[in-house]
Amino acid sequence: MTQVFPYTSAQDRRRKLGLVALQSDESIEDDMRRLLPADVSFLVSRVPSGEDVTPESLRAMEVHLTGAAALFPRGLRFDAVGYGCTSGASQIGTARVAQLVGEGTETARVTDPVSALVAACRAAGITRLAILSPYVASVSDHLREVLRAHGIDTPVFGTFAEPNEAKVVSIDGPSIMAAATSMMEGAEVDGLFLSCTNLRTLDVIAPLEAGLALPVLSSNLVLAWHMLGGQGAPRDLL
Repeated sequence: MTQVFPYTSAQDRRRKLGLVALQSDESIEDDMRRLLPADVSFLVSRVPSGEDVTPESLRAMEVHLTGAAALFPRGLRFDAVGYGCTSGASQIGTARVAQLVGEGTETARVTDPVSALVAACRAAGITRLAILSPYVASVSDHLREVLRAHGIDTPVFGTFAEPNEAKVVSIDGPSIMAAATSMMEGAEVDGLFLSCTNLRTLDVIAPLEAGLALPVLSSNLVLAWHMLGGQGAPRDLL
């Protein structure tokens, strides 16, 4: 005999945040779970991404963004959804990213590392920013143009010149520390940005800030901060 039981429904009143991560990204989910408060509901979808990082492969994600966002649970309304790709957001355009993600899921806000970085720089009064990127310089050229359009100059740029996305996650902390310290010698800037959501940066931010006496931002740090509403300073999440 089958028994049918009644039940009552519980309403989840936690803030709901969503993330559209790259298929190849191994870092961003771990970082977000470190940075976001425990009382936040955090859900992740994935978007197909190329093995090699080029302007063309980054722009190719545009056609998949709505479909990736549509894989979140139906009927769920997010407080914010982040698109987890710095260079992709600069190539596709932040407004276009917001439109495409918004067509796939219901959310009050859409953000990305570029929008978040601009907001963080404005909050901290940063107008001259050094950038350390894992990718070949041509991938970051458009990001620098976008930042310049928002009044943020990037006179100092360094790169590991790594074209393969899967290898970015293996760049270790000492390599990031050494490169950042070298490129910042004599640099006349207001802060340093460690670009790329797949670069493991959280453990080097505090020691770099201590050594440089300047704000150090990273893609995942500013994205988490902006998804939460952009209050206070990003480093408060560490």
